[in-house]
Amino acid sequence: MFVSHRDEIEKKQIADKVIKQILIGPDQGWEDYVMRLFTLERNGKAPHHSHPWQHVIFAVEGEGNLFMDGKVYPLTSGSVAYVPEEIDHQISNAGEKQFVFICIVPKRGDA
Repeated sequence: MFVSHRDEIEKKQIADKVIKQILIGPDQGWEDYVMRLFTLERNGKAPHHSHPWQHVIFAVEGEGNLFMDGKVYPLTSGSVAYVPEEIDHQISNAGEKQFVFICIVPKRGDA
C-alpha cells in the first residue's frame, strides 16, 4: 500500500523547464507500470522522440500541445491521449502558466 501527495514526492529537473515526478511505480508496489507527473513551465517542452512502448497521458492543469505523427492535438485540463509505440511525439506547454500532465508507461519505459 502507498499513499502520498504530489507535493511530497521528489522532483527531478530532466530538461529545461521540465520537471518529472514518479508518483507510483515499482518502488511503491506497482511492478508493471510507472505513473509519472510532468510539469512544464511556460515555454517548456519535452524532446521530440519515439520509443518501443505505448503510453497514456492525462492533462491535469494548464494548456499544452501534443505533437504526434505530424499532427497537433491541443490538451487542456481533463484531456486524455494514447500514444502508440514507435510514433514520433512531443508535448509542449501552450499557455502562460504551468502545464501539468500524468504519463503512464510500462516499467521498461522509465528505465
